Amino acid sequence: MDTIEAPSEVGREAEGDVPHLRVVVVGAGFSGLSVAWRLREQGEEDFVVLERGESVGGVWRDNTYPGAACDVPSHLYSLSFAPNPEWDRSFSGGTQIKGYLEGVVRDRGLRPWIRLGEELLAAGWDDDAGVWRITTTGGRMSADVLVACAGPLTEPVYPDVPGLDRFRGKMLHSSRWDHGHDLSGERVAIVGTGASAAQIVPELQRIVEKLVVFQRTPGWVVPRPEREISEREKGLLRKFPALVKLYRLKQFLVRDGLNYRMIRRNPVVRRLFERASRSFLEEKIGDPALRAKLTPKYEIGCKRVLISNDFYPALDEPNVELVDRAVHEVREGSVVAADGTEREVDTIVFATGFETTEPPIFSRIRGRGGRSLNEVWDGRPRFHRATAIAGFPNFFNICSAGTGSGHGSMIWKAESQTAYVMDALRLMRERNLSSVEVRADSQEGYMEWVEGDLDRTVWARGGCQSWYLDEGRKPSLMWPRTMWGFRRMLRRFDPEHYYLRSARRAPNNTREGAVRA
Repeated sequence: MDTIEAPSEVGREAEGDVPHLRVVVVGAGFSGLSVAWRLREQGEEDFVVLERGESVGGVWRDNTYPGAACDVPSHLYSLSFAPNPEWDRSFSGGTQIKGYLEGVVRDRGLRPWIRLGEELLAAGWDDDAGVWRITTTGGRMSADVLVACAGPLTEPVYPDVPGLDRFRGKMLHSSRWDHGHDLSGERVAIVGTGASAAQIVPELQRIVEKLVVFQRTPGWVVPRPEREISEREKGLLRKFPALVKLYRLKQFLVRDGLNYRMIRRNPVVRRLFERASRSFLEEKIGDPALRAKLTPKYEIGCKRVLISNDFYPALDEPNVELVDRAVHEVREGSVVAADGTEREVDTIVFATGFETTEPPIFSRIRGRGGRSLNEVWDGRPRFHRATAIAGFPNFFNICSAGTGSGHGSMIWKAESQTAYVMDALRLMRERNLSSVEVRADSQEGYMEWVEGDLDRTVWARGGCQSWYLDEGRKPSLMWPRTMWGFRRMLRRFDPEHYYLRSARRAPNNTREGAVRA
């Protein structure tokens, strides 16, 4: 580690009417609430959580499409400090998940630190003062530490096809659903057959006159082992809280012990899962031609595995047509497929995912030298332990590039990263540090290791194109090891890989003369 003395304490106090805070957190979803609670647990009060929405919930506030639900078991998809014996189903719906997060805010007393309806507009590192200069829709502030918890599934992506501006009907994105628009009896096109579409299609099939599903690449689909949790079972979970932890442990072990092997291309596990998926397809789809369209030609796990009991049956209904071609053009009242065929529709639903590599918020965060995170990454994320970024002092990035998982829970990842951030803050207090910044050589060493390991996973070798890949065609958005391995990596802050700047006065602001441990 390098220890650098800060030039002075000038600029570290509030300037005029600009308030100064110890920590600013961006986003009030699972990640932001995890950080907020751990700050409060440490006795920290000098922080705020900026949330651009009018309520907490993150992805579960925004994604309210018909059938929205989680594909991770409920007790694993929960914050460890807020176990919930009240889940209604083994896989929870979006409405109950959002209610759970609102309950966490209420029960943990976090509301005074959350600013709803306040969006981050710009954040720039001031190296002379050693603070972040921040502008929001509510005004200006400065902070010692900036923690981004905006998440990767926030900014919708639409296909780049001609004619979208000419369409006279209604257009919806799965993450921006208009509940005031009645689809009953309409002719509807849905673009995409990923995780959101697999939940939307069965719901729309029941109410529309005609549903046309445009599919570029079929997904592997496995049955959803879902069940209702009875009131009697809930009562037992309330009475014996250790049972909730036992449920969570069991779900964790299955995913880290078995499902993870799929990511590592274990041939036995691969055959087991692919055989189960093919059997499910044959059971639910009787038409050989439709079955052929739905048969993947890549390894299971290369793209996100779809977990659904009713997606296949819905596609087999007479009012549903599967078009195994990409959308080529949109006209005033129709959608044209890549093969030139045209379908007249009243509404188009885009289940086309999110901007995961270069989300807009990363253009608003600028590190040393004034370069934004998007400019530094240029479509190819680089980071240290999936959390810190060279050139961005006192900045931590939660549940973003480097954290994705094809088998586990992102909540587990968020809490692991939160522990790392809390340990960094502890070290800063104990050593009277004004800033910590990961060294570029440490970051490159980490990236060399993680990219080498990712290159052996199904995401890199499975024969598909997916949103897991960055613009360099590398799965840098993902984590190649187990959930437990991720937590073990982040169990402590590693100052030996950072420049450490002392808060004491010093005659200059250079890196020369720093002592490296």
